[in-house]
Amino acid sequence: MAYGIPVQVLRGGRSRGAYFVGSDLPSDPAERDRLLPRLLDWPGPLAGRVAVVERTTEGVDYRFLRVDGTTVTEPRPCTDLLAGVGPFAVERGLVAADGGTTAVRVHMPATGVDVTVHVRTPGGRPAYAGDTVVSGVPGTAARLLLEFGDAVLPTGRVADDLDGVPVTLVDNGVPVALADASALGVTGHETPARLEYDERLRHRVGRLRRLAADLLGAEPEMCLLAAPADGGSLATRTVRPHRVHTAIGLRAAVGVGAAATLPGSVAARLLRVADRAVVPRDVLRLEHPTGFLDVVPGSSAVSSARLVLDGRLFC
Repeated sequence: MAYGIPVQVLRGGRSRGAYFVGSDLPSDPAERDRLLPRLLDWPGPLAGRVAVVERTTEGVDYRFLRVDGTTVTEPRPCTDLLAGVGPFAVERGLVAADGGTTAVRVHMPATGVDVTVHVRTPGGRPAYAGDTVVSGVPGTAARLLLEFGDAVLPTGRVADDLDGVPVTLVDNGVPVALADASALGVTGHETPARLEYDERLRHRVGRLRRLAADLLGAEPEMCLLAAPADGGSLATRTVRPHRVHTAIGLRAAVGVGAAATLPGSVAARLLRVADRAVVPRDVLRLEHPTGFLDVVPGSSAVSSARLVLDGRLFC
């Protein structure tokens, strides 16, 4: 530890995290997990969010670690921090940059999912300044495009009748069930707290989730859709088993964007033309309880990243 361990802090999407090259940390996972809590002993939410990035023959691997006190776990990868993996890989020389846009192929061992992060690299360095707006993040930044695998319709139908409710089932690595909020007796514009206290809705959504799981072989995220209320393309409310998401996850958002391109799907029926005075022409803007998320119709989401700190950690 005489020279410290190199680290970058980046804001990826709406979250900040500490990014390490895997070879800069102990190769023994147990030793690594003993070291990280000692390195990340500053207060605040950043301390618990770690991205470990390693070079592979086809791009990089990304592992997301959460540090809670002295405990280190590897949950499902944080898709916000995923946006920072592309610039970090270029900054650290794990991926060769070109003079325009560099495609960084990111594999997430925890889920087996591959994503391509398209990073603007004028002059061979990541660009952080630009005019892209990310909801919940002050100012503007350079646009990043996160390209996920093509979404599929597991049942081969754009809509399935589940307990009398038309539901579109989409899977792009994360299964998502899309339903019209009005079919469940809500507007789709309620706050998460209001929806969580609706016991009737909770039971109805739970039943739909179980029926969808029977068709998918896995429990999906439930996304209630409505016409937009603030100049976007669609309004969304993502209902998890016990909570309503205060925003929408990237994977679920990409599933909604893919479904919106399919005539006859629940998403396509509710889709509206966004206010092009504020919404870029090539994206769909998905409104959620705390802002919006932009997706490119098909299989991509728009995000950004900013370098906050580059240095070494000592313990």
